[in-house]
Amino acid sequence: NSDSRGSSAIRRFVFGQNPRRTAVRVLVLGTISFILFRWVLIPIRTEGSSMLPTFAPDRLHFVNRLAYGTTAPSRGDVVAIQMAGPHVVYVKRIIGLPGERVAITAGQVRINGTTLAEPYVQHRRPWDFEEVTLGPDEYFMMGDNRGMSAGEHDFGRADAGRILGPVVF
Repeated sequence: NSDSRGSSAIRRFVFGQNPRRTAVRVLVLGTISFILFRWVLIPIRTEGSSMLPTFAPDRLHFVNRLAYGTTAPSRGDVVAIQMAGPHVVYVKRIIGLPGERVAITAGQVRINGTTLAEPYVQHRRPWDFEEVTLGPDEYFMMGDNRGMSAGEHDFGRADAGRILGPVVF
């Protein structure tokens, strides 16, 4: 019967020669994907223009939750920071490290009195921000788009516990 042969060929194409093995593979792949995208690589969507030109708005990126398990965040890392709720996440660059003094004078970031070289900043407005000393568990974060007015830009201190991980791609 040609109907039974046709349906048998379709079943074999969909489920393979061994349907049980295929089901186990699908289950394993589904479990790995669930764990990976729930706890390891968290998907986020960038909004706004504060990270231009490094990250464009309305793009999907991933945050590596395991990256800072053995090492501390570094200056220059672009990280996701959890804010008020579990779904409010900012993407910013780490500028200041724990214990450092951070100030912004005429748009130039100064760390412990020394001007920070920032090749990723293309446009700069003459912002001023009074010097602060970071605590032992604090980082100073800013976006790369310094062409915005300071009032339109969220920047400042964040506790290490709020850093979810680096934005990887």
